[in-house]
Amino acid sequence: MSDEHELRTPVSLSGLAANDPHLQPSARNPQLVERVISVCFVLGALCFAGFGACYWINAQAWKLGATMGGGFFFVGVGLVAWGKYLMPRGPFVEDRHTLANSDADREAFAAVIVERGGGVVQRRKMLGGLLGGGLGIFGVVALLPLLRSLGPLPKTTLDTTDWKKGSYVVDQSGRRVMEGDLAVGSISTVFPEGTQNTDRGQAVDQTVLIRVSNEGFTTMKGRESWAPKGYVAYSKVCTHLGCPVGLYEQQLQLLVCPCHQSMFNVTNGAVPQFGPAPRPLPQLPLYIDSSGYLRSQSGYHEPVGPGFWERS
Repeated sequence: MSDEHELRTPVSLSGLAANDPHLQPSARNPQLVERVISVCFVLGALCFAGFGACYWINAQAWKLGATMGGGFFFVGVGLVAWGKYLMPRGPFVEDRHTLANSDADREAFAAVIVERGGGVVQRRKMLGGLLGGGLGIFGVVALLPLLRSLGPLPKTTLDTTDWKKGSYVVDQSGRRVMEGDLAVGSISTVFPEGTQNTDRGQAVDQTVLIRVSNEGFTTMKGRESWAPKGYVAYSKVCTHLGCPVGLYEQQLQLLVCPCHQSMFNVTNGAVPQFGPAPRPLPQLPLYIDSSGYLRSQSGYHEPVGPGFWERS
């Protein structure tokens, strides 16, 4: 047997003394360490709760980072201190020349753990409770981004827009559009008056207004009066995946979606001519009032944007 092997002779667990220094915590004052760890766990739990509150009120980014980082920092410090100063120090060496301990050795091992190792944990149930509480608060707080980000249920908001009978057609700045504002071949993004700067207006109300000619024309049967003086309006939300259809090819009279290259003919009801869009862009019926302002005859006659599961 080599000297190296003799130096690494394993210690039998059955022969461990009750006062073996390897089984004692390394802290000289365990009670003080327990109090420090308790404070760390409490501070960590408070930081996690603070993160949840900051996220809920949409606080500044540095507050979110500070509270989340503080929570992990204090819980981490507590765990490291617990493992370093309150748990048995070891080292523990298993006998290598046997693959399985005898029943006596296993019973002795269990007795030692209960007496010296497990007792450390059992005597410090409060620390375990504080740790569990802090991590539990973090688990609840971790759900807040998911729950808050889901937002309110859409209900019928995907079926209708804010366009209605008599709505004034306005540009992004809120200025009402008059008959002579657009030259033939021009295009503009418009909204119903009062919604152009709202989130909903940006999402579902946005409409492309095109001056195709100086004379009224009919895009489809039943829409004889929808394009007065050559003005025609279609929803800007692509019926494929909802991208903004903002490109206009004047020579071909096509609206083009830049995302997936769907093309819609503006003279025949925006029927798709190319690309993955499954249906035409909804057309907004227009009229020109006695003062020369463009207004809507009604809202859209069909839902705007891509199809979804509640749409028939």
